[in-house]
Amino acid sequence: MESPSFIEALQTNPLLLAALLAGLAASVVSGIIGSYVVVKRIVFIGGSISHAVLSGIGICIWLERAKGVSWADPLLGALIAAILSAIIIGWIHLHYKEREDSAIAAIWSIGMAIGILFISQTPGFNVELTNFLIGNILWVSKTDLLILTGLDIGVIILIVFLHKKLLLICFDEEQARLQGLNVQTLYQLLLILTAVSIVLLIQVVGIVLVMTMLTIPAAIANLVTKRLSRMILLAIGMSCFFCISGNMLAYTLDWPTGATIALIAGIAYILGLLGKFRL
Repeated sequence: MESPSFIEALQTNPLLLAALLAGLAASVVSGIIGSYVVVKRIVFIGGSISHAVLSGIGICIWLERAKGVSWADPLLGALIAAILSAIIIGWIHLHYKEREDSAIAAIWSIGMAIGILFISQTPGFNVELTNFLIGNILWVSKTDLLILTGLDIGVIILIVFLHKKLLLICFDEEQARLQGLNVQTLYQLLLILTAVSIVLLIQVVGIVLVMTMLTIPAAIANLVTKRLSRMILLAIGMSCFFCISGNMLAYTLDWPTGATIALIAGIAYILGLLGKFRL
């Protein structure tokens, strides 16, 4: 019997539909925040935050499995760890710039070490951890989808009101100060929004590949235009395209969805670079 097509499967398989919706929700925010990350050149900071979330995930899995704490959802732990890491990294950037790289690398290492230690003390095989590390979009629950949608809406509302201010600190912090903007608060807010975006994307492609989807769509858009508003729209469109095409190809070939999405994005970026060089 022939397997149903991807479109037919969407109509009969609620898990597949939820996975696609989760991917699209994450794509919108990643296209927006990823553009700021690329323009501000804080990709390394984003990488540190994405790996530090393992501490929150590990602690919550341990609390849930070893101590029976029902509210300790790994997604909640990831969000708390990401935001705390963003605040600490932002404070280091603003007060200790000469030591910034080393401090960020230390947070990266400490976050992962804490996560691994707690996971090692958790009984049983941690399927959840594997899903968080390498991604399993089919694992997204209805609750996760609601959380992702809520975070999505919150980030979009903030960006609508703060776009011009964030644009100014991305290109010229000194000019922003002269105009009376609170650069420190805006910078910290940008890092927190980056942290939230990372948590959204971890549900789709996992910790290992999260920076691929946060930065590659924006990097491709940056090859086409230097205007940030256009760059954001292009990044959102490409991120959604990578999500849809990745889900379709993964379903057809029975490949891991997150890795397939990241692979398509990576190939598209290489082709974009080659096309620019030829021009």
